[in-house]
Formats: sequence, C-alpha cells, structure tokens
Amino acid sequence: MCANPDAMPHSTSKDSTNPGYQVEIGRAIAESLGLKLNVEWIFPRRRANVVNCDMMMDTVNDPPVYEGRLLLSVPYHMTGIALGLARNTEGINSFRDFKKGQKLGVMVGSLSSVVLGKRGVSISPYAFQSDMIEDLMKGELVGAALSPATMGYYVSQHPDAGLRMVNAYDNEPELAWTVAIGLRKSDPALLAEINKSLSGLLADGSLTKIFAKYGIEHRIP
Repeated sequence: MCANPDAMPHSTSKDSTNPGYQVEIGRAIAESLGLKLNVEWIFPRRRANVVNCDMMMDTVNDPPVYEGRLLLSVPYHMTGIALGLARNTEGINSFRDFKKGQKLGVMVGSLSSVVLGKRGVSISPYAFQSDMIEDLMKGELVGAALSPATMGYYVSQHPDAGLRMVNAYDNEPELAWTVAIGLRKSDPALLAEINKSLSGLLADGSLTKIFAKYGIEHRIP
C-alpha cells in the first residue's frame, strides 16, 4: 500500500508500533489474506504510479471519478469536514452558529473554503491543519474546518488542551462522504477478496478498535 510517511494519525514511517490507522487496517487486511503488507512511503498521493503500490486507503467512494484508474472496495468509514473549536465556545455546535467576525480556519483551496466562504463566514486560509490547531490553542481562531481524524487524534493526545470537536458534517451533506480502498491495476478477483476481508473486519469490530486507538470515532457507512 501507499502511505504518507508523516501524517499521523493516518500514517507514519517513524513508529512501527503505532504506524497510524491506515497502516494498521492495511496490515489487518493483508493478514486475513495470508499475506504480508509492504508500505511504500510517498508524498504526495499522486506519486503512487512511481512506486506501483496496490492499495490506497481513504479513497473517496465515488466510482465514476476513478473509472479506468482504480477499483473501489466497499466503503468502510463515513467522514467529512469536522469543526474544531477553541476554549469557551460552548454556544457553537455547527458552522451555521458562527457570527460575523468570528474567525474560522479552512484549508486553502478546499471544499470547505468554497462552501463556507459562500455563506459569508469569516474564513482564514491555512496550508496545514497543524497550524490551524496551533492557532485554536492560541485563541487566534474560534474554530477550524478540518479532518475529524486529525482533530480527534489531537484531542485524545492532549486531553487538557480544552479544545473540542463537533462532527459538523452530520448536518452538512456537501461536506460529508464515505471512504473506500482504492485498488490500482487490480482485477475483480482481488477486489472480491478485499471486500470479503473488509466486511469481516467491520463485522467483528476490528476496524472500530483500530480507529479508537487513535482517538477517532469509527462511523460505519
């Protein structure tokens, strides 16, 4: 599989015991197939064709987009854009609760920047989610639109930070999606085996346990 070498909680090349949930899911799938997982550490994602890996985790479940390029497994997780909140923001529980002048961090050029910008929310563009979290801690942002995995992991690792997260995408269809495994240069037989493996890991709670290890709520599609 392909994975980012420095993208916790998704993946990391620095810790074989806690390599990120993507790698742990990949290992579980490989084990169920009687195989060993080999990770190709790449950045950015488009370099997958250089290393010729088979699996790409957290691929948005939209088959027409990948037609002719990837086969998609059954979806294994529902996710989207979460709302990270600074201290003393008890009255805010969705993107629609932001008042004029309350700053919301967004990733530059992201879907959230387009959707929320059109609503007139006071958005501030960032290149890195870690910088948004840092500014939440400083009080320079009221909230941040970011990955629920990233925010959930931070909160679990820093329980005394006073930050909180809301799965705001629950009420925002434009900002919600499911993810699957993208299979490169694969055939229907391999896809069927991957789907069988994933279905078993979903049914016995293995995926939920892996996500929970990294402070992430597993949301089964």
